[in-house]
Amino acid sequence: MTYRVCFVCTGNICRSPMAESVFRARVAEAGLDGLVETDSAGTGSWHEGDGADPRTVSVLEEHGYDGAHTARQFQASWFADRDLIVALDAGHLKALRRLAPTGQDAAKVRLLRSYDPAAGDDLDVPDPYYGGRDGFEECLEMVEAASEGLLAAVRADVEGSSE
Repeated sequence: MTYRVCFVCTGNICRSPMAESVFRARVAEAGLDGLVETDSAGTGSWHEGDGADPRTVSVLEEHGYDGAHTARQFQASWFADRDLIVALDAGHLKALRRLAPTGQDAAKVRLLRSYDPAAGDDLDVPDPYYGGRDGFEECLEMVEAASEGLLAAVRADVEGSSE
């Protein structure tokens, strides 16, 4: 059985595609790519059908990640086939939990930086969209830092479900 993780930000062109690409690479490096599937979406439909922001793509590709992406909006029906929904900030967390059809579905939603012990109390990944390239680099650093802890949690879930 495939374990499915979906990353969610506002428009699905900056933070969530970055998290999707980085986590997909971590999953492959860990040899879990046949067991874990990764995707992303936005809380809104503003950019649906668009590629990722060019700054997202360039930062990802310069660091060895895949920049290919098509934006889409998260749908409430997706809760049924996602094991974990990873929000990039507290606003996304609230929006997703409100959208969840059941309490069990709402419990699937977690903040990405909650998987980074060094994050402290600041669990939001800032939106780099209105800033310069340095914000995209900072976003990548936060995503990479949290991805290790997220991978460990997902691995534990996958190995626990296969017993």
